[in-house]
Amino acid sequence: MILQKFKITINATPEKVWQILWNDITYRKWTTVFAEGSFAETDWQEGSKVLFLGPEGRGMVSRIKRNIPNERMTIEHLGVVEGGIENFESKEANQWAGATEDYTLESVYEGTLLRVEMETIEDYKSFFEETWPKALEKVKELAEKSL
Repeated sequence: MILQKFKITINATPEKVWQILWNDITYRKWTTVFAEGSFAETDWQEGSKVLFLGPEGRGMVSRIKRNIPNERMTIEHLGVVEGGIENFESKEANQWAGATEDYTLESVYEGTLLRVEMETIEDYKSFFEETWPKALEKVKELAEKSL
């Protein structure tokens, strides 16, 4: 696994940034950077299952490892979803199993420092290096626009 780190300072409260990250409507807006039509099926509660999906029924099956509202969300990937079916046995599923995404929000003078640390596989390293900064800019835009 490769650990990638991204961060951005947003002129909004941690509560506002948290809402933008995990509210269904705004989640769909900022994750479109990764794949048009992306969405998540979950209640975002600690221990809950998450299906990260695109409109074609492909994506990831994960679980909420940690949820400290307005401070930290950790997601652990368990497998992949192919054609709407959860798969934990394929080569791709095994490559992703155990990888985490960690979102940390810290109150700073300028507003909120949002840090994302993500474990990924080599095949996706350059994709995430290109798309995460764009996704964080979208979160910033959404949070600051709705002040």
